Amino acid sequence: MLGSATLDHARREAAATLLARRTASGHWVGHLSSSALATATAMNALRLVAADAHRSRIDAAAAWLCETQLSDGSWGDTVASRGNLSTTLLCWAVLATVHEAGDATAAAVARAAAWIERRTGRLDAESIAAALADVYGRDRTFSVPILTHLTLCGRFGDPRDRRAWRVIPQLPFELASLPRSWFRLVDMQVVSYALPALIAIGQVRHAAVPAAGPAGWIRTAARGPTLRTLAAIQPSDGGYLEATPLTAFVTMSLAGMGLAGHVVARRGVGFLTASQRPDGSWPIDTNLATWVTTQSVAALAAGGRLAEYLAPPEREAIRGWLLGQQWRREHPATGAAAGGWAWTDLPGGVPDADDTSGAVAALAALAAAEHGVPPADVRQAAAAGLGWLADLANRDGGMPTFCRGWGRLPFDTSCPDITAHAVRAVDRWARLPGVPPADRRAVRLRAAALRYLAATQAADGAWCPLWFGNEHHPAQENPTYGTAKVVLATLDGRGADWLIAAQAADGGMGGGQGLPASIEETAVAVEALARVAARSTNAALRDRAQAAVAAGCRWLIDHTDGGRTFPAAPIGLYFAKLWYDEAIYPVAFTVAALERATMPTPSRR
Repeated sequence: MLGSATLDHARREAAATLLARRTASGHWVGHLSSSALATATAMNALRLVAADAHRSRIDAAAAWLCETQLSDGSWGDTVASRGNLSTTLLCWAVLATVHEAGDATAAAVARAAAWIERRTGRLDAESIAAALADVYGRDRTFSVPILTHLTLCGRFGDPRDRRAWRVIPQLPFELASLPRSWFRLVDMQVVSYALPALIAIGQVRHAAVPAAGPAGWIRTAARGPTLRTLAAIQPSDGGYLEATPLTAFVTMSLAGMGLAGHVVARRGVGFLTASQRPDGSWPIDTNLATWVTTQSVAALAAGGRLAEYLAPPEREAIRGWLLGQQWRREHPATGAAAGGWAWTDLPGGVPDADDTSGAVAALAALAAAEHGVPPADVRQAAAAGLGWLADLANRDGGMPTFCRGWGRLPFDTSCPDITAHAVRAVDRWARLPGVPPADRRAVRLRAAALRYLAATQAADGAWCPLWFGNEHHPAQENPTYGTAKVVLATLDGRGADWLIAAQAADGGMGGGQGLPASIEETAVAVEALARVAARSTNAALRDRAQAAVAAGCRWLIDHTDGGRTFPAAPIGLYFAKLWYDEAIYPVAFTVAALERATMPTPSRR
C-alpha cells in the first residue's frame, strides 16, 4: 500500500540522506565517478609538460589505471562501465610511455593491445583511425583528439616525424581568428564549445605537418591570434568547461609543439594538478553543483513538503546561491547571452538549457514554499531565464543544449527531455501567486515545445534523451529516462503506457524493456507515473499507473535498504558520449519518486 508506514519511513530516510549531502553552504555539489579516460589524458598532459616534475602524479595515475583495467584488457569510462574502444586506446597509449619490461604496467599494456587488435584488426594508424570513424562518424570533435593523444604517445611512430600524423585531419584552427559574429556564417557556432581543442589540436598538427602554399601561410599567420584567443577564453582556474579531457588535450597539444611554458599550458597544468584525486584518478568534470542542487530541490518539493524539509534560512541560502549562479553578462568563451545557468558554480561552466530550466523550476519551488508573491529579484531572474530559453529554442520547437543550430552535433540538437524540462519550468513559474501573465516568448516556447514533443514521439510511445543512456541498450539509448521526463511534464498517455509496459515483474526499470534495472531509471519512471496516477483524466490509465507506482516503490525500498543506501549507475552521458555516474542521482531521483507517490491528495499537482 502506498500509504503504508514502510513507504513513509523510506521516504523520510531517503530525504534525510539527501539533506545530509549538502555542503556547509547549504547547497549540493555531488560526486562524479572517476574516469579512466580523464585519467589517461591528464596523465599524458603532465608527462609531456614535465614528466620528472610530475612523476609522483603520473605514477599514481598509472597505478590506478592498472588497478581498474577490466579482466578482458579494456577500460570503460567508469569502473562500473563496459570496456570501450576510445577509453582503452587512450589508456593503452599513455601506459605504454611509462612501463618497464616485466612490470605490471607492461602486462596491462599487452592485455589492452590484444583487446584493441580484436576490434580494429591491427594496431597501425589506419586501422585505428578507421575504427574510430565507425564510432564517431563525421563528428571529429573527439576522434581527432584521441588520434592526437595516440600520436603524441608515439603509437604511430616518432611524433617528430610528419608521417606519424598521417591519419589526423587538419582542423581549421585559423577560423577561430574570425570575429565571433561570423561563426554562424561558417557553421562554427556549435564548434565554439570545442574551440579550445580546435585551436590547440589544429596547431600541433600544423606544427608537425605544415601545409604548403596559401593554406600554410594563412595557418602560420593565424597561430599568434588564435593562441591569444585560446588564452582569452580560458577560465581563471585553467579548466576549459571544467573538463579534465578537454583541458588535457589542449595542454598536451601545446606541450607537443614546444609550448609547455605557454600561459595556457601552465594554467592547464594548475587545473589538472588541483583536480587529481587522492587515489590518482581524475573525474570527467569537476562537479555538477548547479544541476544536482536544482534536482535536489525539485525532489524535496515533489510531494509538496519542501517547507518541512528546509527551514526558511535554509531555503534562503539555496535561493541566494542559485541567484548568484545566473550569468548576468554574455559568456566570454561561447558568446551565450546573459540570463542562463551553467551546470557548475566554477569558472569553466557555460550556460545551457537544462540547467537554466532546472534553476527556474527550483526558484519556483522555493518561492511556492513561502506561500506568497516571489521577491522582485527572483521574479527578474526567472523572467530572464525563461526569456533565455525562448531565444535558444530551435526552429523545430525543441530545446537544444547550448546553442541554436542545424542539429548536426549534440551542442545544437533539439532534445526531448531538455524540451520537457523547459515546459515544466514555464508551468511551475506560471502557477505562482502574484506572477504576471507569462512573457509571450515563454507562451510561444511552451506551445512550440509541445508540438516538437508530439512530432518526435516514437511509434511505440517513447522518447530518447540526448545526455542520458544505458550501456545495456542495443543503441546505448535510454528511452526510460527520456519518456519519464516527457510524461512528467505532459501526462502523455502513450508515453505512460510505454513506461508501464517496460516495467519488470518485480517493479524495477532499466533503460528499456527487459534491461537490468537501476535505482535511477526506476525512480524517474515511478515519479512520472505517480503524477499520471494523480492527474490523468483517463481513469483506466490512472489505475494502471497506480499499480506500477506501487510495484516500483517496493522495488526502490528493497534496493535502497529502505532509503539508506544508493549505489549509482553510469547512465549519464558527457560530451562525446562519455559515461559517468553521479552520487546524487539515485538519492534525488528516489526522493522525488517516493515524495510524489505519497503526496497528500488535496495538494497533488
